[in-house]
Amino acid sequence: MRNPLKIGLWICITLALLPRVAGAQEIFQYKHRAGDTYRVISTVFQDVFIDRRLSHSAEILNRIAVEVLAEEGGVGRHRATFQTSERAVTAGAPGVSSIQSFQWAREYDSEFSRDRRGIMDVGARYFMPVVRNVPVFPARALRPGDRWSHEGHEVHDFRDGFGIASPYVIPFVAFYEFLGEREWAGRMLPAFSVTYSIGLTPQPVPGRVFPRRIAGNSDQVVFWDLELGQPVAYTEDFRYLFELSDGRTIEYRGWAQAEIVESLRMDREGIAREIAEDIARLGIEDVFVRVSDEGIIITLEDVQFQPDTTIMLEGEMEKLQRIAEILARYPERDILVGGHTALAGTAEGRMSLSIQRAAVVADYLIDLGARAPERVVVRGYGAERPVADNATEEGMRRNRRVEITILEN
Repeated sequence: MRNPLKIGLWICITLALLPRVAGAQEIFQYKHRAGDTYRVISTVFQDVFIDRRLSHSAEILNRIAVEVLAEEGGVGRHRATFQTSERAVTAGAPGVSSIQSFQWAREYDSEFSRDRRGIMDVGARYFMPVVRNVPVFPARALRPGDRWSHEGHEVHDFRDGFGIASPYVIPFVAFYEFLGEREWAGRMLPAFSVTYSIGLTPQPVPGRVFPRRIAGNSDQVVFWDLELGQPVAYTEDFRYLFELSDGRTIEYRGWAQAEIVESLRMDREGIAREIAEDIARLGIEDVFVRVSDEGIIITLEDVQFQPDTTIMLEGEMEKLQRIAEILARYPERDILVGGHTALAGTAEGRMSLSIQRAAVVADYLIDLGARAPERVVVRGYGAERPVADNATEEGMRRNRRVEITILEN
């Protein structure tokens, strides 16, 4: 069961600071500029316990792309895309993975506004961001050691786990302390702590297993860059417990960290032309490039594996070696490796095979040094996105493909 509590928390620390004032005081305020774009990259390591016994461990990678649509009277209106992916890790050894690539899990879109203090207004239909009204600042300058509190709430997606259709709201009170300067990545930066606990007894869900009680706590430290006027990073320790109506308990324990990175616009058309020229120069067959909404897609048609397996043929490995050389020229961009199949067998079998084969390609690119593991996400599509007619052999050949997307965000 995927942890529903950790998707989107990092987006809620995105704010700006006004300059320092005399006497080592700080005035914390949100500041929004229309047209600004940025990304939040978060990694979560967690152990999952069922009935107090370790079930499994996981590493969750979250990418959040944010654009400030407008600013009026100190209120910023934002649009964001939240994408989460995960991979299994060796039990009891966070960060040591049994596989290299991350598998795509879910994607959410959201629009919200936020004022100078941090109060958010999010439409009732949006599941993201999860943590809202955190942080909210007092309307006064703060010295190191100053403390304050404010109400906040978490909003969760319990559709898959508990059959609850609407965003599920859990209120809490967050407690803050301005810590002064703390070290992050070799730099001394202003920082503050955020601590809160949750405790809730949900209403029963007829005919479904539901959480009888939800309890947990979060302890965070947020680091700021005064010159840039943005947060640099945050760290968190967390623990959440679900007591279910069927008598089971599910507990999540772990830690997380996130960094905000600059989001530069990509020259999609120009890069696509360069890649097409490289493909032609290197004589790579059955490989094509095109521009999409997500970025630049490199399509490898009719990727050859041993029948009904995930073992690539030698010729495909040689092709990927040349593709890896091309990808290495654009190291600042993450990549999505998508697997596609022809219309054969069962839907479940096609989906499973497409995921497995995409993962093989992704891990091979990682082995070749084209990207670090945390820069690669795998997604399977089965036969859901054909590019040709499955009624013909040629069409099926084209549909059996892997697409490598150099992502805009």
